[in-house]
Parts: sequence; C-alpha cells; structure tokens
Amino acid sequence: MPELLLRNARTLVTMDDAGTELSDADILIRDGVIVALGQGLATQGDTLDCAGCVVTPGLVNTHHHLYQTLTRAVPGAQDAALFGWLTTLYPIWARFTPDHMRVSALTGLAELALSGCTTSSDHLYLYPNGSRLDDTIEAAGMIGLRLHATRGAMSIGQSAGGLPPDSLVEDEAAILNDCLRVIDAFHDTTPGAMIRIGVAPCSPFSVSRELMRDAAILARDKGVMLHTHLAENDEDIAYSLAKFGCRPGDYAESLGWTGPDVWHAHCVKLDAAEIDLFARTRTGVAHCPCSNCRLASGIAPVRAMRDAGVPVGLGVDGSASNDAGNLVAEARMAMLLQRVASGPGAMSPREALRIATRGGAEVLGRDDHLGQIAPGYRADLAIWDVSGVEAAGSWDPASLLLAGPTRVRDLLVEGRRVVAEGQVVTLDLPAVLADQRRLAEALARNE
Repeated sequence: MPELLLRNARTLVTMDDAGTELSDADILIRDGVIVALGQGLATQGDTLDCAGCVVTPGLVNTHHHLYQTLTRAVPGAQDAALFGWLTTLYPIWARFTPDHMRVSALTGLAELALSGCTTSSDHLYLYPNGSRLDDTIEAAGMIGLRLHATRGAMSIGQSAGGLPPDSLVEDEAAILNDCLRVIDAFHDTTPGAMIRIGVAPCSPFSVSRELMRDAAILARDKGVMLHTHLAENDEDIAYSLAKFGCRPGDYAESLGWTGPDVWHAHCVKLDAAEIDLFARTRTGVAHCPCSNCRLASGIAPVRAMRDAGVPVGLGVDGSASNDAGNLVAEARMAMLLQRVASGPGAMSPREALRIATRGGAEVLGRDDHLGQIAPGYRADLAIWDVSGVEAAGSWDPASLLLAGPTRVRDLLVEGRRVVAEGQVVTLDLPAVLADQRRLAEALARNE
C-alpha cells in the first residue's frame, strides 16, 4: 500500500496517555499504519488536505444488532419497555432471510461509518430461514469496517418459559457446534485483524445456565471473547432474582462470565457490589445510552464504573431500540446523561470521546494498537470538518461533542478511505438503501 499524508489538520486529538492535541499537524501513513506525526511532513505518495478539520481516532462501537435496521419505529414497539418490545418484534424477525441479514448489515455499517466508526461489534442471536453469521461478516468485508462478529443464540422458547417464540430458538449442541465453525472459519488473531469472532448467548433469560457455562468454556478454549446482555432494566433484575435467586452480576460470576475477555451490554442496573466485581475482574461494559433512554431502562452508572476502574465502551445497540446508529451522537448522549445524573462536571466532552475510542478498543480486547493516533498505531481515523454551521463560533474545535458535526468528511480504516467527502465510497449505498426500503416495506405488509 502506498504512503498517504494527511496534511494541515487544524487539530489532532491523539487520545494518547497524556491527552496530547496537536495544531496544524500532519499524519504520515504507510501500509495501513501511522508512522509519523508533526508539521511539514513529506511523502512520495498521495496527500489529503485536512485544513479546517479535527482528526480523531476512529470510533469503536461495542454493541449492535445490525439486523434491526430493518425494523425501526415499528408501531406497537414504539412505547414498550424491554420485554414487551421484544415480544412485539420477535414474530417479525422470525421472517428474516439471509438477504435481510446482509442488506440490514450493510445499511447499519454504512450509517456507523458516516458517524466516524471504524470498528464495530455485532451481536446476532437469531438465525431464521437459513441465516448465518456469515451474512454479516460478508457485509463488513464489502464496506471495509473492522468487525467483531459475535455468534449469539437463544435456546429457551415460550413453551419452556422463555420470551422468544419457539421458532427462533436453537438446540444447544447445534449452537456450540456453529460457534466452533465460525471461529475456525473467520477468527483472525493477527495484529490489525479485520474480523474477530466472539461467543455471545443472547441473555440470561433466553438461554439455559448450562449453555452460559459451556459457552464460556468453549470461548476460553478457543481464545475468543464472550458477550451478552446483563442488568438492562428492572425487569431483568426481577427475572434474575426470581429465576436464579441472585443478582445478574452474581449469576455471571458463578458461570465464568467475568474477566478481561468478557464484556456485557447495558449494565444499567449494576449495584455497587457488581461494579466492584467488574472492576476487580476487568470485565467490560458496552454502554448504550440512547437505547437505554428509548426503552426507559434508566441511566447507567457510568461515572461510578469509570471511577472504580471498569472498562467502559460505547454501543449504539440495535436500530429497533435506538432508531439510529450514529456513534458520535451516542457519545454526546453519554456525556449529557452523566451530567443529568451526577452534575455538570460528571463527564467532559473529551472523556466521552475517549470512551468512544480508546474505551471501546480496550473493551473489545484490541491491544493491537487501535484507539489512538500515534506512531505504530493502525491508521483508523475520523476526519471532521469543523468549518460548517455545526461548529460555527466554537472556541474549542476539539470539543466535538459540544459543537461539531455528527457526520464525518472522511473515514480511513487501515489507511483506506471508506468515506470520502461525506459519501461512502466502498459500495453503492443508494442501491443498498433501495433494497432496504423494499425489504422493510414487505415486512410491514406482512409479506
């Protein structure tokens, strides 16, 4: 890959340990890696003018359900809490095919890219009508984002006291076998890997205790990470107490679901003891503030988590419970909600941006140089044009979450442009959106 020089950035927000921010600076990229920062750098390769722009590390999304981009703003689910929302949508999702999965993933990943995201996880836990995790992985390869694809699962249907319809649950032995298949087929341990796989039973209320335990054993045997939903709302806590006789954190710990190779989504209702458990074990949290608001789940105790040392990243969650997939907007919401909960000094715009970059890379176990702008780090970069109306009058252009655009001008992944001048350039997005509309409208007509 030839060199690329990003020239004359108004501000580089490096997210290094010292919080360094450079003015009127250049970034030299070679073979997908940052090799130098400074002023007046030279190259024999291409250049990209970044005058009037703030450059940040690419954002990292730690929780998503990409298939849900086809079921936004569904009547009957718009005003429901988590359990009612799920039971409304399960019958619709049961009609999905591999084509639905691929197109919805392309749409969701494009939306993430336009919001500055270079790395995303995806939690796919239902596989109707021949759908496979492979469909989402194919979409990520087409658009050029890094993907942590997690093989989710549900095994307890309504006839056995679970929430999902029986048509959406799987045999537990088959689940574990397919986990092995996708790990062996796709998981890449090399530095700068574009695809990694995780093991991700959907939730403690949709799989058995045995599957949770066996999934943890399998994941550690194969050296991959573990992911699930935990402590999302009051219903979740009540279910855990009634079914297991303990709080969600205790349940997770008893089955091997704590440690630096585990991250849990939401964790809105963690108590002080659970926060301490997660801090001691370095168990990660994917904080999804917009979805938590949309479903009235509450405000997660992120300030307390961060102060205790819990690794925290951001997630947009599924587009059926957020209705958007904009990660920089998610970072702003995270900042604002902590201020609502704990006062105006509870979270600064720079801390929220740090959670969205370095925080996410840490939660996903990306110790292969993601999440910062520094020599030796991967060239995953978001370029934000702050010369427009959104930042007009701002005294501090690096405070993007207070006054700045919510759409990138350019996005680089491994030094390659995925977004250029505000447009996705790696696929025909209008054609994808036409497919998206066709599929969504057919679902709405119950076809």
